[in-house]
Amino acid sequence: MYRILYSLTFYLIMPAVILRLFVRSFRSPAYGKRWSERFAFNSLPDGFDKTKQTIWIHAVSVGETNAAAPLIRKLKESYTGCQIYITTMTPTGSDRVSALFGEDVFHSYIPYDLPIATQRFIGKVQPSLLILMETELWPNLIHYCSSNGVKVILANGRLSEKSARSYGKFPDATKDMLDNIDFVAAQAKADMERFISAGVSSDRISVSGSLKFTIDESIEQNQLDDILGSIRDSKRIVLTAASTRDQEEEKVLHAYKNILEKFPDLLLLLIPRHPERFDRVARLCQQTGLSVIRRSEKKPIDESTQVFLGDSMGEMSAYYGLTDIAFVGGSLVDTGCQNVLEPAAMGLAVVTGPSQYNFATICSQLESVGALKTVKDENELAEFLMSVISDQSVRENMGQCGRRLVEENQQALPALIKIISSNWQ
Repeated sequence: MYRILYSLTFYLIMPAVILRLFVRSFRSPAYGKRWSERFAFNSLPDGFDKTKQTIWIHAVSVGETNAAAPLIRKLKESYTGCQIYITTMTPTGSDRVSALFGEDVFHSYIPYDLPIATQRFIGKVQPSLLILMETELWPNLIHYCSSNGVKVILANGRLSEKSARSYGKFPDATKDMLDNIDFVAAQAKADMERFISAGVSSDRISVSGSLKFTIDESIEQNQLDDILGSIRDSKRIVLTAASTRDQEEEKVLHAYKNILEKFPDLLLLLIPRHPERFDRVARLCQQTGLSVIRRSEKKPIDESTQVFLGDSMGEMSAYYGLTDIAFVGGSLVDTGCQNVLEPAAMGLAVVTGPSQYNFATICSQLESVGALKTVKDENELAEFLMSVISDQSVRENMGQCGRRLVEENQQALPALIKIISSNWQ
């Protein structure tokens, strides 16, 4: 009954969903393409073989795709007779799949969680295993996979307190959905306890650790071109503000301008989270009175450059490779923080704002070993940054602590592979 009401509601709001997709396509044209995939009307990709077993992995966007990359490579190595089908929800996630795997996997957008579209997709792909990344809990998707004999595993399972409260408002519906998941590999003990409280039986869940600690060695380590090389050659201290969100850039720029009074040579490498916002952030920098060069302008920095705007995709590791201190965005606004492990793994001092629910456990672990600093607002951010800019030994110690923690937490991938082999085939 609950799932029927959910489906009816989803059908009723579809005009608004389509309108939102249409509006987003004006800012990001990629959202205006491949709509047939959103309803599973598309043909299967060239080369897809229905006679082979198919492992289906659903990752929402870039972060989940990066986290899943080591798992996908291990699955391809361990199950050579199977084919991998990856679904995402965003164009950037789609681009990331292409960049990481090329034609080694099949990919499309996942259809909306409507009964007809979901059944149509499952009927076409005929997967034998679905691996959901993190918190991708869609009632119809899980129901129809289970009813068609598809094993369902939630990998890198994460359930924040906020999400647990939301699911707790519909306890019977949540338990019905979770009963159709064959196994949950939780990131941490706190996640496991919340899943059990939500209705997962204790014999269908264990703590595997976070795949995000498994840094995929195949993820690009970009060769620096002349443009990025000019940043390295400048010998300036570089502050990177990565994956910043709407209304967060204003706070970062406010902190940066305060720091410039004491450290006028500091270079800010600013990387907004969503490409459709690149132009707006560039205008914001200019309106703030700062000298800005965009990556897309293909111009090297000079002594007058204050902000280098990273308006490109797939170059985060190269940006971090030029960095002394990393502020990880999505944290000074309430969007839960982005991936703090990538800069930590590269030995950087890391600072975030207070909104960390997407990476709560990992932020806590990093902070407990002295690798990460949480600040409450832009004023505290400026204060902390000035303290570490003036003390290289503090920066280096934070970086070493972060790198060590990452190296000590590499058990997630083998644990997850063991779970998959025990619950499938």
